[in-house]
Amino acid sequence: MIATRLLNLLRPLALLACALPLIGLFWAGQHDQLGSNPVERLISETGEWSLRLLLATLAVTPLRKILGLPALARWRRMLGVWSLVYALLHFAAYAWLEMALDLGEILRDVMTRPVITVGLLALVFMLPLGATSFNQAIRHLGAAKWQRLHRLVYLVAILSVLHFFLKKAGKNDFAEVALYAALLLALLGWRLYDKWRKGDFKGFFSASTHSCGHQPQHPMGADIKPIVFHRKKP
Repeated sequence: MIATRLLNLLRPLALLACALPLIGLFWAGQHDQLGSNPVERLISETGEWSLRLLLATLAVTPLRKILGLPALARWRRMLGVWSLVYALLHFAAYAWLEMALDLGEILRDVMTRPVITVGLLALVFMLPLGATSFNQAIRHLGAAKWQRLHRLVYLVAILSVLHFFLKKAGKNDFAEVALYAALLLALLGWRLYDKWRKGDFKGFFSASTHSCGHQPQHPMGADIKPIVFHRKKP
């Protein structure tokens, strides 16, 4: 109970922490502190923070189960939405500041540069997750369909790490790539182990109330459960 109250009290601080990199970039831009290539700095920083927050989103479920802290589940949506915010800013910085909103040039980049193709695919698959990250969407889709849709978070994470790898490959800089890839493998590996331990490998690929990047919750915080009708005995 104390841990739950503490986590609930810390949520506003976590929200502020998610916004701090964006505030820092804005401040640096206002004071001409973005370095010799400010556009590259904006694109790089927003992309990396999107990836970090996406991995943090995936880390919530293992931490919640290992530490026995159900209240951590409430952090997933916040982290996931912030990851999408930074991903959108990442794309906006590329399309607007680097490509000057030249649609022809952007399409040419998408068709000829794998790093751009993979990054755009990650963003496209991320959009429906953000668009359905509120309770009304869960009620409209139904918990099972919503959960299956949000399995896309695993594909988004894989594409995001691949996008980062392709970006760093040109500079022959793989230290951070190895760190993020190892973390993603650990998070996905833990999920496979958890399903194997429960004898429920099939459940990894079907709807489950605790495995996806976001967890559907009733507005009052209770988990959504299917309604079961029992036939009355004569």
